[in-house]
Amino acid sequence: MKVVVGDRNLLPHRELFESGLPSGATVSWHRTFDESAIVADLGDADVYVGGRFTAAMAAAAPKLRLLHVAGAGTDNVAFAALPTDTLVANTFHHEDSIAEYIVSAALMLRRGFLRHDRALRGDVWATSVYDDAIAQSRSMRGARVGFVGFGHIGWRSWNLLRAFGSEGCAVTGRGDLDAAAEGLAWAGDNTSLLRLLTESDVVVVSAPLNDHTRGMIGGAELDALGPDGILINVGRGPLVREQPLYDAPASQRIAAAAIDVWFSYPDAGGHGAPSVLPFRDLRNVLMTPHSSGVTGHTFVGRVGDITDNIRRLDTGQTVLRTVRPG
Repeated sequence: MKVVVGDRNLLPHRELFESGLPSGATVSWHRTFDESAIVADLGDADVYVGGRFTAAMAAAAPKLRLLHVAGAGTDNVAFAALPTDTLVANTFHHEDSIAEYIVSAALMLRRGFLRHDRALRGDVWATSVYDDAIAQSRSMRGARVGFVGFGHIGWRSWNLLRAFGSEGCAVTGRGDLDAAAEGLAWAGDNTSLLRLLTESDVVVVSAPLNDHTRGMIGGAELDALGPDGILINVGRGPLVREQPLYDAPASQRIAAAAIDVWFSYPDAGGHGAPSVLPFRDLRNVLMTPHSSGVTGHTFVGRVGDITDNIRRLDTGQTVLRTVRPG
């Protein structure tokens, strides 16, 4: 069995990965996503592991039995180009790490720590203790947190935030979430999105990106969040429209935003602007490079899932977490 790995996040765990494979399996590692190099390597591959799989890669992989995404999202997989008998599976384990990010960002922005840090670097003590024009900061106790999407990430984040005494509500695509069972004030489908934004102090966006959710939050929705509201996007960049997302914090129509997912991504060396708009100039925006889930904890768990599925494939057992069964 030949396994081709095109996700560099697994490289720190190479020994663990290879030790979990069936006897006799060989692994071809690609440090960067170079499509032409990967295409040249796929001719005799049984398994490909990586988050991006193009039509050209599918055409070059006639023997491919399993495409295993090294994460949850499959929006970069050319499903239409895959043979019907190629299994596609994903994995998670990022929810704890992303939940830590969400809680950290919510606290930092709601308490004003980002602003305090920048001011104190200029020797200004920007708190209500010294400036009557500055209001006392708001805590998370009693804050209403609205979740746009309530899967692994939303559920884990809520279980941390409720410990602070926050309240919660959620909208999901299916609209079948049991609010009472989850300790939420209410839950609905995406038709309740404006209500959620109007009622929330902090909004966490972690919905999947698809034709129904792309651009679901725009100018009207951000206006509903209001001048005291905070938006945290850890889902996908295009869930929120780019220009309104820049305009709302720039004009202080929302208080702040934490953005971990973007509209443009870098070259293989990690260089490239995340947007055509100058988010870097906004002092009330926390910018992070899609790093909220990138921890050792996340990828050790994913290695376990991926190698377990490869062993299952090798022994004829059912492959778990298939998103497009063959």
